[in-house]
Amino acid sequence: MVQFIESLKISTSPYINVILSLLAFIIIAKAVDLFVDKVLRRFVKFTKSDVDDRIVDIIHRPIYFTIIIIGCIFAVIYMQPPQKVIFYANGTLYTLVAIFWTITIIKLANALIEHFIYKVAEAKGLREIVPLVENIFKIAMVVVLFIVILSIWQINITPLLASAGIAGIAIAIAAKDTLANFFGGISVFIDRPYKIGDYVDLDSGERGEVVEIGIRSTRMKTRDDILITIPNSIIANSKIINESAPIPHFRVRIPVGVSYGSDIDLVEKTLLETAANNSNIQTEPSPRVRFR
Repeated sequence: MVQFIESLKISTSPYINVILSLLAFIIIAKAVDLFVDKVLRRFVKFTKSDVDDRIVDIIHRPIYFTIIIIGCIFAVIYMQPPQKVIFYANGTLYTLVAIFWTITIIKLANALIEHFIYKVAEAKGLREIVPLVENIFKIAMVVVLFIVILSIWQINITPLLASAGIAGIAIAIAAKDTLANFFGGISVFIDRPYKIGDYVDLDSGERGEVVEIGIRSTRMKTRDDILITIPNSIIANSKIINESAPIPHFRVRIPVGVSYGSDIDLVEKTLLETAANNSNIQTEPSPRVRFR
């Protein structure tokens, strides 16, 4: 852009050419911003989903500032200052671009996660997985941003990676129980041995209705309305009997004692009639009588 303005021979002063070039980039940035904010926004209003409106809201400012920063980078190169000045100036500008777009990508990811993943998680009873996905993505993006900034400033990251590895081992040893519960929660989310509202039995003796599935623990309410919190590391290594699957109704064994001289056929008929006349008894699975 600076060379183009210079070719127009508006001024022989490089400073004036740089100023005119920056003004041109600002005008271009404003034109693009108006296009995104007015034209593109009006276009996406015709869609049924609101996620595209959120995308437009998120990206139009970063695009505007990125075009201006690109103009500043070209201006610095055109002025041909000392190499040290170019290094620090461009490093600062590239860092700003990296920060802008990292924040933008995180916001875009949150919008897409809330729009697509949240609906699936809501239908499957796994609402707790949405914050997990968002937080993991944020952490990953911050790590990527940190590495990009170090590469922009030409800092050797090998010693930092070695230190991070040692620190990671120390943290993993100190927080092994927390990590075990965390990965146990992930295995529960992936395997889905139960969902909220299911009635489950654990081989450790706990029995009740699942009322909450968290990253660290699962909460169950017993028939006595007692809330039990079980770490997911125990859940992941337990045998789970889900009495609500594959159908939400299940049989309950009720022992009935009769005298030795009773007519077994009459006992069976009477018990089945009693169950059939009870409005609380489901027809599927059908009542059964077993003789011992």
